[in-house]
Order: sequence, then C-alpha cells, then structure tokens
Amino acid sequence: MIKVVVADDQTTIREALALMLDLFDDFEVVGAAADGAEAVRLVAEHGADVVLMDLRMPGTDGVAATVRLRQEHPETRVVVLTTYSDDADVLAGLRAGAIGYLTKDATRNQIAQAIRAAAEGTSVLDPEVSRKLLAAAGEAPAAYAGELPDGLSTREAEVLTLIAAGLANREIAARLFVTEATVKSHINRLFAKIGVTDRAQAVRYAYRHGLAAPE
Repeated sequence: MIKVVVADDQTTIREALALMLDLFDDFEVVGAAADGAEAVRLVAEHGADVVLMDLRMPGTDGVAATVRLRQEHPETRVVVLTTYSDDADVLAGLRAGAIGYLTKDATRNQIAQAIRAAAEGTSVLDPEVSRKLLAAAGEAPAAYAGELPDGLSTREAEVLTLIAAGLANREIAARLFVTEATVKSHINRLFAKIGVTDRAQAVRYAYRHGLAAPE
C-alpha cells in the first residue's frame, strides 16, 4: 500500500481527492492537511510515502512545506497538484524538490499514475508544465558547444534533452529509432554520470548545463 497525504486548503477539493484515492486498492490516504505545516506533521505522524501537495495555501505554503519535507523526511516524495502552471510556480515547486507536477485538470488515472511513479522514485510532469519549463529554459545559456559535461556521450545528451522536453521512454525510442530497453539503458547511465535519481532532477540538470532549449 502507498500511504498518501493530501494537502489542499480548499475543504471540498481536499475531501474529494481523499475519497477518489481511497477507491484505488493500492492507496491508503493517511491524512488530509489544510496547509503545509499540517502536511509535514501528518507525514511525521504516519510515515507517508507520497504527499499530493497544493502550492498556494495560507500559512506554510506548498513550496515551503516541500522544502521541509525534503530536509526532514527525504524518503517522502512530493507530487504537486495545483490550479496554477505559470513559470514561477512550476520552477518554485520543482526547485523545492517536488518529484512530480500536475495541474488540477489531470484525470483520476493521471493522478494515480503520478503517485505510483513518485513512490518508485520516478517523475511525472504534466505536458503543459513541460512546455513551461522549456519556455523558462530560454533564459538558460545556449546549447553546450564544447565537451559535454560529466562525460556524457552525444546519445546520452540527446536522451537527456528529450527527457527535458517531456517525452516518455516510448516516445524517445520512436524519435531515436531505438528500443525502449536501449533508452532505459541510456537513462540509467546518464543518471549515474550526472548524479541524479529521477526525471525532475535530470530536467533541472539539463537546463543548468544548457542541454535543454525551447522548441
């Protein structure tokens, strides 16, 4: 069972999300929080695996709560679920340490998929969020023009750029005319080289090193 805490300041949304998640056999909602501080407390009390976190809440907001969780309970993953997908919110959430980011337009199954992925240490980003990140990357340096950082091969850099563009493994495989197994091997190697453990961290690395750029 994946233990989940839901954090949202709107009672109706909070209760609806909790009821929805309880319908899945592999989820156990162990707490519902009206703000970030309560979310942190509930994680400490119940040892939650994943927090489904709104960003804009009174008092301790979702960004501050995510920072605290990464510091105090690093084994707990945070998936942002918010109405907002503007650049500032997206970047703030991911920089705070969220492993996934969805808007409230996401379907029931998309939310469940993101929670399961987070529990396994992998990331799910809403397509609109990926586009926002690509737009934000326009402020980053131009594509790396010399030796690739951390010993990345050209193909590994290509895979990293496609991850940053929001493509799933199957889409990357189709783009590069290779198998999904080959893509997974490239990802495992490049993650080891750049010292990251999930796609959200890899996206931030790509922007920081100029390996991602807007279309």
